[in-house]
Amino acid sequence: MTRSYISMKSILQIPVLLLAIFLCGSLYSCKETSKKNIKVVDVVFTKEGELEIKKSITDSLITKINIEIAESDYETQTGLMYRKSMQDDQGMLFIFQEERMHSFYMKHTEIPLDIIFIKADLSIASFQENAEPFNENGLSSKVPIQYVLEVNAGLAEKWQLEIGDSIEFHKM
Repeated sequence: MTRSYISMKSILQIPVLLLAIFLCGSLYSCKETSKKNIKVVDVVFTKEGELEIKKSITDSLITKINIEIAESDYETQTGLMYRKSMQDDQGMLFIFQEERMHSFYMKHTEIPLDIIFIKADLSIASFQENAEPFNENGLSSKVPIQYVLEVNAGLAEKWQLEIGDSIEFHKM
């Protein structure tokens, strides 16, 4: 009768061999996935309406811009994130179901913005000038509002906006 013996050295080599096989398989699969190309699509402006801003005292036209409209939960949460630029005659109007306090932040927003908070009666309640790109600090409306207009930073000053000025907008 013959007996075969497995040495302790042979037993210790089995896990090392299994680890080597696993690592080779992992490296191969990583190599294959790194060959895939990920296509980045630029988010572009889509005109969905027009908006006018008027002086409160004289009712004179300050400016007229083209707007995108954010109404759904996804649209209001995404806003102008991932945009590389926006023209000065463009903006995004956020429309909320009811007038209440709102807070915005600039996470994943690459361009500096002026954020204009607007009451249900379409009068400007407050605004945040030069909101810093990628800043995750909340920017509060300070009072209950129903609309928010985001435009390029510097335009609120250029247009000499004041609390009480008003907007009118039309969807296309």
